[in-house]
Amino acid sequence: MLALVFPGQGAQRPGMGAPWRDHPSWELVGRLSEAADRDLAELLLSASPEVLRETRNAQLATFAFSLVVLDAALAGPLKGLPATTWSAVAGHSLGEYSALVAAQALSPEAGARLVRARADAMQRASEANPGTMAAVLGLGLAEVVEVCQGQNGAWVANDNAPGQVVVAGTHEGVASCSDRARLAGAKRVVPLQVGGAFHTPLMAPAQPALEEALGHAGFRRPQCPVVTNVDATAHDDGFGPLLAAQLCSRVRWRESLATLASRGARLLVELGPGTELTGMARRAVPELPRANVASPLDLPALEAAISGVAT
Repeated sequence: MLALVFPGQGAQRPGMGAPWRDHPSWELVGRLSEAADRDLAELLLSASPEVLRETRNAQLATFAFSLVVLDAALAGPLKGLPATTWSAVAGHSLGEYSALVAAQALSPEAGARLVRARADAMQRASEANPGTMAAVLGLGLAEVVEVCQGQNGAWVANDNAPGQVVVAGTHEGVASCSDRARLAGAKRVVPLQVGGAFHTPLMAPAQPALEEALGHAGFRRPQCPVVTNVDATAHDDGFGPLLAAQLCSRVRWRESLATLASRGARLLVELGPGTELTGMARRAVPELPRANVASPLDLPALEAAISGVAT
């Protein structure tokens, strides 16, 4: 059985769509552009690093790219493997929207409209409540939680993998937390190039607009379970409230990977730009084989990996 995972904001990079421009799945970009009322081809092909770093652009670009990759995989290595045979799907933060499309709980167009609403709302929230994020390497979740306790304006935002926990909050709060983490024995504290303090109470201003959009999304019953960020549990309904809560809640990715493995997955497949999620899985669930597709050149390797676990 397969577990499909999709990356979130931060995975984007300039020109990432170029290898896919002549692939049949590229036609999806036009459909998503029309649904989101944005030129997604420009974001995928020619946007500068500064433009792509903006939340309103980064989320749409990453979502569109992941769906192009998913479409290509479904027409190639995943052809003949219906979603009902997948153990589950999951996505890291924004990637949860891609996962819902993969599970057929959302149409691609509905997903694009939701991501546009989410990205715009989070951009506005970030401008109203400026903040940042930093990855703490070498400390466990409990240690980082302790580091954040008593610190004004700092919270644990992502529990990604053993020894990789992300803190977020105000610039002052994250700086103080970073100093405390180093004193507590962190190997490194890496500032992240992001536009806000995601998955913290500073994102609360984005919730009303997102909740309104979620109310019009038209969710369907998924063809396979979706493991959600807020509770690391497999769901087949109730996605609106879960996605609304995700804005200000910790991403429980380490636990989500464990849930995917416990559901009988024999291969974890990352679909989207980069290989960050397979790197996290290498540390969190080392026993689970991994594959990723970020370029058309990766499709034959995925086919071979699927064949390997099927025999």
